Amino acid sequence: MSETTRWWWIRHDKVHNPENRLYGQSDIKAIISDAGPYERLAPSLPSDALWISSHLSRTLETAAALRPHMEALDQNLPEILQFPEIAEQDFGAWQGMNIPEIKAHLGDGFDAFWQAPAEAQPPEGESFAEVIARVAKAVARITSTHAGRDIIAFAHGGSIRAALAVALDLAPGRALRFNIRNLSLTRIDHLIPGKLPTSGLKHPWQVHQVNHLHPEDD
Repeated sequence: MSETTRWWWIRHDKVHNPENRLYGQSDIKAIISDAGPYERLAPSLPSDALWISSHLSRTLETAAALRPHMEALDQNLPEILQFPEIAEQDFGAWQGMNIPEIKAHLGDGFDAFWQAPAEAQPPEGESFAEVIARVAKAVARITSTHAGRDIIAFAHGGSIRAALAVALDLAPGRALRFNIRNLSLTRIDHLIPGKLPTSGLKHPWQVHQVNHLHPEDD
């Protein structure tokens, strides 16, 4: 068994959202129109990996669009496993709103919201801090169950930021500063306990790349 469990996080492809609305856990479809980014992404990914996804259409469609390009490299691919725990933030009553509409909705409370946006909990929804806790539990469980494997995870900007927050011990507000673009690759490795290097590193996570796109896709 490998000494490292490697997570390959891929954000879903673009969606139609011209008004910049918070689509969160709304089940909107991805726009799969250009094969080029998938062709360039496929050789970067490992063979014999576990494939997982959130339950939302845009991540599942992104995984489906990548499959033929992986199969062209003679890779035998497993069925994708769905984990709702790595879905995007649930914006509750704010889902479908854009920033001007949220401002009108909050009134005088809008400025207070921006003082700590990661801690703000939309009515009937969840805060970004709660997303981190949710993703952390799922990542810990999957990492334990599949220790030493490569895991390709099709997810969302929020859940990938959450995984980075876990890996880097970041406060929720700091994790929101990451820019995670569509079809970008973020790789985070978990070193199996008892097999840490002798360099003095005690934390089990290492971040190898964040928000990586091939030059043609930048």
